[in-house]
Amino acid sequence: MGPRRRVKDVTNPSAHNEQPAELKKKHSICMVSDFFYPNMGGVESHIYQLSQCLIEKGHKVVIVTHAYGSRKGVRYLTNGLKVYYLPLQVMYNQSTVTTVFHSLPLMRCVFVRERVTVVHAHSSFSAMAHDALFHAKTLGLNTVFTDHSLFGFADVSSVLTNKLLTVSLCDTNHIVCVSYTSKENTVLRAALNPEIVSVIPNAVDPTDFTPDPSQRHSDRITIVVISRLVYRKGIDLLGGIIPELCLKHPDLHFLIGGEGPKRIVLEEVREKYQLHDRVRLLGALEHKDVRDVLVQGHIFLNTSLTEAFCMAIVEGASCGLQVVSTSVGGIPEVLPEDLITLCEPTVRSLCAGLEDVIAQQCSLQIIMIFFFFFYLE
Repeated sequence: MGPRRRVKDVTNPSAHNEQPAELKKKHSICMVSDFFYPNMGGVESHIYQLSQCLIEKGHKVVIVTHAYGSRKGVRYLTNGLKVYYLPLQVMYNQSTVTTVFHSLPLMRCVFVRERVTVVHAHSSFSAMAHDALFHAKTLGLNTVFTDHSLFGFADVSSVLTNKLLTVSLCDTNHIVCVSYTSKENTVLRAALNPEIVSVIPNAVDPTDFTPDPSQRHSDRITIVVISRLVYRKGIDLLGGIIPELCLKHPDLHFLIGGEGPKRIVLEEVREKYQLHDRVRLLGALEHKDVRDVLVQGHIFLNTSLTEAFCMAIVEGASCGLQVVSTSVGGIPEVLPEDLITLCEPTVRSLCAGLEDVIAQQCSLQIIMIFFFFFYLE
């Protein structure tokens, strides 16, 4: 007789489902960025939502940012999320001055006190994020960097920022980008190995952005714009679109939320063309109020000149609005074709796209009125 086969060791089937010890380990994670509440924007919302999800997974999360006015020291948010508002000098557009060394004592104190194991820096525009990556590697901590924006290669500010990014990310453990366009941009700017760069698109909680058609006015078409009123968001384009469309469509209204230096452009347009009753400027909005503004509209308009990933159009689509947006950066990757109309970043192209969507909305309203009277009969 031949040799007997060796019987394999009997294993517990559930053992295959067990996660490695490294994945079970609970971390103390420090999020670092110049951009956090009370400042409003996509980066701020992303950091907050990501922190809440990590806390639900059992990890400890603290956030480090610079002081905003009287908001200094330590504050606590939902679920015990701890935020350090450090007394660092703001240079421009909520970004601090970077000299690397002046922030070392403060950040080291936070990292040691909170027993941080992972430092997660956000946004290449943030000087604090670059400083945190330097200090974390000096202390032997694991580092992750998320890039939320696209950047050029030609102008002086881009060249300087790209050089700084190359130095900051040369020893970073992993990099996250919000779109494939953003990944390609970051890999080229920082001379990175693409294998250490992952693409994780931003997301919103659909339960926070539910449609409510009853809030819309049936006798008008409302276009909603929610954005920081800055040059990069294409507010100059919006200033050219408003008078042209309002002249053609007497029942068209604009609802604009956000604050910034380009607000004066919209105020001048409203004053020049006497559109006070058709163009409402709501100013800065708290995140909890965004949904209540969105559900009042039929169309969501985004006029960004550059964008790695636009969370605002996802929120608008989630609330049931038809989206019209410039086709720049990573925006074509965000929504399916039936939910968004893409246009070139020009006044003529955006007006043409809006004309098509307005016609669709008018046709839809006529059909709804027809079925309403048919049902009554």
